[in-house]
Amino acid sequence: MPSKICLTLTRRSFLASAAAGTAATMLPAPRFSTAQASVPRTFHLTPAPGRNRITPTPAAETWVWSYNGRVPGPEIRIRQGERVRIAVENGLAEETTVHWHGVRVPNAMDGVPHLTQKPIAPGETFVYEFEATDAGTYWYHPHQRSFEQVGRGLYGPLIIEEPEPISVDRDVTWVLDDWRLQDDAQISSDFANRHDMSHNGRVGNTVTINGRTPETFAVRRGERIRLRLINAANARIFGLEFTGHEPTVIAYDGQPVHPHGLTGGRLILGPAMRADLIVDMMGKPGDRVTIVDSFYRGLAYRLVDLVYGREPLRESRLDAAITLPANPLPEPDTAKAQRHDVVFNGGMMGHMVMHELGGSMGENKPGGMMGGRGSTSGMMQMMHSGNIWFINGKAAEGHIMEPMLTLAKGQSHVIAMTNATAWHHPIHVHGHSFRVISRNGVPTRHREWQDTVLMAPREKVEIAFVADNPGDWMFHCHILEHQAGGMMGVIRVADQETRT
Repeated sequence: MPSKICLTLTRRSFLASAAAGTAATMLPAPRFSTAQASVPRTFHLTPAPGRNRITPTPAAETWVWSYNGRVPGPEIRIRQGERVRIAVENGLAEETTVHWHGVRVPNAMDGVPHLTQKPIAPGETFVYEFEATDAGTYWYHPHQRSFEQVGRGLYGPLIIEEPEPISVDRDVTWVLDDWRLQDDAQISSDFANRHDMSHNGRVGNTVTINGRTPETFAVRRGERIRLRLINAANARIFGLEFTGHEPTVIAYDGQPVHPHGLTGGRLILGPAMRADLIVDMMGKPGDRVTIVDSFYRGLAYRLVDLVYGREPLRESRLDAAITLPANPLPEPDTAKAQRHDVVFNGGMMGHMVMHELGGSMGENKPGGMMGGRGSTSGMMQMMHSGNIWFINGKAAEGHIMEPMLTLAKGQSHVIAMTNATAWHHPIHVHGHSFRVISRNGVPTRHREWQDTVLMAPREKVEIAFVADNPGDWMFHCHILEHQAGGMMGVIRVADQETRT
């Protein structure tokens, strides 16, 4: 299949010595005792402008914003139960923060400007410190003007290893991204334009793996790879097909799931989502097979080719368990849970979807679509006021706002979400992981734990979790242009006696 889009790959191998491209230096994750767990491991990140080679020569290097001079930023790899301290020194000419996406941190460490911390001013340093409670694949990125700061390259992987990792030949991280590059290989400056914000976000024209456009990834027959995939793109949704291979999903968004194959032969990853795969390389020596991204209809392209070496590692699959141990997440009691309804509205063609769904959703009725302001004309009036996206009829204008929901701490909650728009939305909840319990009224097969769930247009999704992490938490679409256009709110987790 011809490649319609450029792309990047840097290999990271922690269980084999061979590494290629511009992989970050491995951060050691030594075993530790309980007594040592309270002693933080210290890291330093400096977001700053610089140049990186995204596209092959003879194209010019690209001016980017990056952590420690590399895209993605250095892989922070620690062990579950360790305490980590990360000093962030701002080398940008504007304010920034760092959000530890998917990690259940204390509220003050969540990296949301003005809501949980004062933004880090140019030249200043902020120290984040938290315990690595859950093993899994996570990542870090700014929450300050993220539509541009992430879009210019500010992100990096955060890997929290299990105390006893499963047996694989290589543990590999691929951070997927796309870039909107001009002919001179420089980033287009049209961030947060109204067209992107009202449609499907800033989809780029150059796709990368670990900050580079790759051609091949070397493997050996019989090799078992734990492939950690992170979608760091502003808006691109990936739909990956592994030609001739049968990957097994072992985790979503860092949280273990019962091992299973790809639904429909394709892995769907919305922005900010992650998946851990076990891929047994059982091709023949000398084979060359293609991983294809086919999410967007008619726009399939070759992501990268797996190229088999001439010498096999083994002739049969590795005989070792792949089920990950569960993380210490409290199990929600859906029978006794408090229920909450959330409706996402707006965007281009949103009034059409509103009209289509309004009859069954209580349009123009209290508690119905948009909280009683759900008429097509009402939404159009709000969009003419400058807002584009709405949650329960309200558009965010910055990170400080009154809570849209106040949840009783320690209790189970079900949030029934309706995507009453014409576009996909990866919905992210800060500070918590949740079970995805149903889609369009049908119970999910795996009841997977996630922190970001991709909702298709017109889809209804129910999530359930125990609100055990107190504070004010962001709740938003992770298509960063949608977030900037208003699809963001605050969920407050408070003691029962202080609930509003």
